[in-house]
Amino acid sequence: MTPFPVILSSPSGGGKTTIARALLTRRRDVGYSVSCTTREPRKGEVDGVDYFFLTPDEFESAAARGDFAEWAEVHGQRYGTLKREVERVLSGGKHVIMDIDVQGARQLAEVFPASVLIFLVPPSAEVLLERLRGRRSEGPEALVRRLKTAVEELKAVSMYHYMVTNDRLDVAIARVSSIIDAEAARSERRREEHDADVSTLIMQLQLEIRKQQELG
Repeated sequence: MTPFPVILSSPSGGGKTTIARALLTRRRDVGYSVSCTTREPRKGEVDGVDYFFLTPDEFESAAARGDFAEWAEVHGQRYGTLKREVERVLSGGKHVIMDIDVQGARQLAEVFPASVLIFLVPPSAEVLLERLRGRRSEGPEALVRRLKTAVEELKAVSMYHYMVTNDRLDVAIARVSSIIDAEAARSERRREEHDADVSTLIMQLQLEIRKQQELG
């Protein structure tokens, strides 16, 4: 088996981190590349395990050295994937599973062309909104900002090889796991057609953005 990076993207609240962690516990052929970020650790997060938490100056220095396979600014904070982290996992004979945004996925796929790109979508705008509110960390402005970002991310779904609807978590985990198995066995890859599948979701989110702005 030739290991490859598996990139999971989704709007905030789409479940990419939860699914990545589930696959890490269920599959022995999957490893995790710890990303870097300039944001503050959330409760329970551990440096070097959940993220490498860097100061803005430390992050800028790493970017200037060319240490990152990808990096992006999201909601005012920087996130990046170290080349050496990806190579560390691949050299150990494991697929690298990463939960990163659309900007980062595009960059990383250029550095590691064998990457498999999977986009996770919520079943509806209402479900996404409920998940974001469930965090109890989203003020009205932050909520609108995340919804706008979700719309832009959904517009980029055509660059992904697969789209998985995260309605039932166990089903979504199984679907992503089966994609990894299929990709490990195949010699050629084709992108699934999913532009039409996300058009309704984009419309729902745009309506929700307007509603939230009117309430605000």
